[in-house]
Amino acid sequence: MTKNIIIAPVGDNMNALYVGLKEFPTERVYLLAPEDYAKAAEKAAKDLERFGIPSKTMPLKGDVWEDMFRKIGEISIAEKGNNIIINTATGDRTTTCAATSAAFVNGIKAFSIEKGTAMLLPVLKFSYYKLLTDRKMEILKMLAKPDCCMSLEELSKKSKMSLPLISYHINGNLKSEGLKKMGLAETNEMRGRLEIKLSMLGRMLLNGYVS
Repeated sequence: MTKNIIIAPVGDNMNALYVGLKEFPTERVYLLAPEDYAKAAEKAAKDLERFGIPSKTMPLKGDVWEDMFRKIGEISIAEKGNNIIINTATGDRTTTCAATSAAFVNGIKAFSIEKGTAMLLPVLKFSYYKLLTDRKMEILKMLAKPDCCMSLEELSKKSKMSLPLISYHINGNLKSEGLKKMGLAETNEMRGRLEIKLSMLGRMLLNGYVS
């Protein structure tokens, strides 16, 4: 019987961890723990040890969303070839949302717990990298630089692309999604000019936390 690698955010509903263990034969568990839940993670690790299931606690530091993506990315690389499943039901509101989002953008199987029963979530496998043209990736890398960019005009000059072309890659059209709709860039009107910057998801993609 194939055993699973379970990733579980530590939060308000740790009983859901043990419900998941009944449904999915488990080889080992990764506990992703925000600082406020360090003691809950320690207790869960001891309980798992009594069940004979090894675990590893990975503290979440700084921005919980970004570090959740980072840790799940690291686990995906370390456990490549193994069957990874994320138990989204164990966390609090923030970590549950972050873990579900990380599962979606990385194509990792995930489940929640509904009335004591595990329910697989409809996580879709797709790749941002397949959707990104070389030009869009070039724009993202340009936006990641500390001195770029306060406006579409400035981005146009630094990237040496025309303003209409920059607008097309940022905003898209009926046939092609732009970086904004893909959630990789954000715009904000400031003093009559359109400010452009990387979104959190854009930063994580460039850092390799999104596949």
